[in-house]
Amino acid sequence: YRSQYGLNAIYVILPNLYGPPPKSSPSYASHVIPIFIKKIEEAVRSNAEYIAVWGTGEAAREFLYVDDAAEGILQAIERYDMPEPLNLGSGHVVSVREISEKISALMGFHGAIRWDTTKQYGQSKRFLDSSHAKKLLHFEAETSFDDGLKKTVAGFQASRTINTQ
Repeated sequence: YRSQYGLNAIYVILPNLYGPPPKSSPSYASHVIPIFIKKIEEAVRSNAEYIAVWGTGEAAREFLYVDDAAEGILQAIERYDMPEPLNLGSGHVVSVREISEKISALMGFHGAIRWDTTKQYGQSKRFLDSSHAKKLLHFEAETSFDDGLKKTVAGFQASRTINTQ
C-alpha cells in the first residue's frame, strides 16, 4: 500500500510465535512455550514430582510456527496492497493445559502439573481471524502445532547440548 506520503507499507498482525530458540533473544524466554520447556527441563533434571503453573490451564492461545510466519510475511510483502492490517495465523487454538501436557510428553516428564488457580493467566482465549489472508494470499500455515512443538523442543535441547559443552 502506498501511503499519502509515498511510502510503501503493509501492517501484518501475528499471533504468538514459536520455534527453536533464537541465538540471542532474552525476551523469547518469557513466552508461554519456552517457559514450559524450561520448567519441564528443570523438573526432569531434578526428578521433581510436579511443576506449578499459574491459572487453570483453560486459557487458550493461537500459535504460529516461525517458518510459517516468515512465509506469510513474504507473501504479504509481495502480494498485499491494502491499507488495512492483515492477520496471519494458524487457525488453531490450543489451551495452556494442552501445551503443558504435550511438552511433558515430548520431554519425558511424568510428574504432575499443579495449577495455581489463585494466580491469573490473562485472557481466556486469544486468536486471530485470518480468513482475509487465506482469501487474498491463499495463506495457510503448513506446520501443524504438534510438528512445530517437536521442532521447538528439539531446538531447545540441541541449544542446551551445545551450550553445556
